[in-house]
Amino acid sequence: MFAGPALAEGPASGRTCYSMSFSGLDRGDIQLGAFVGRPILVVNTASLCGFVGQYAGLQSLWERFSPRGLMIIAVPSNDFGGQEPGGAEEIHHAASGYGVSFPIAAKAKVVGPEAHPFFRWAAMERPRDLPRWNFHKYLVGRDGRIADVFSTVTDPTSATVMRAVEKEFRSLAAG
Repeated sequence: MFAGPALAEGPASGRTCYSMSFSGLDRGDIQLGAFVGRPILVVNTASLCGFVGQYAGLQSLWERFSPRGLMIIAVPSNDFGGQEPGGAEEIHHAASGYGVSFPIAAKAKVVGPEAHPFFRWAAMERPRDLPRWNFHKYLVGRDGRIADVFSTVTDPTSATVMRAVEKEFRSLAAG
């Protein structure tokens, strides 16, 4: 059982991410409130990006840490270089090539005034850590706030990401 604060105050926005959701790529919503007290890694993805191979690293991270409570959500976006022009079928095809089994949201904007609410909130929380390209990663901590941010070039299986996720699990154990 994972427990944690549902509505801790964020430094800039005054709220956590738990009231937000993503539309699922196929059906249903991915409600962030279902993961209160658990680390969540939100990654903007693109099927035609040169970093698409990071899907394999995200899947490895998922296989290693999801049994302990990590949630990973891929959010396809066409915001950078027009590298996600297709629909659900093309997105599934790209992700399935890497064995992806973690949730994939419907395509969404991740930058600008029309960005998905999660990304607008993350921009308020961490204004110096905005996505500049595909495969930008936000790690939400157990308090529902941004715990860490990883750029496109940071592989999901890097020591930096692994340490940050492990830190969140230590926080869970201590809490």
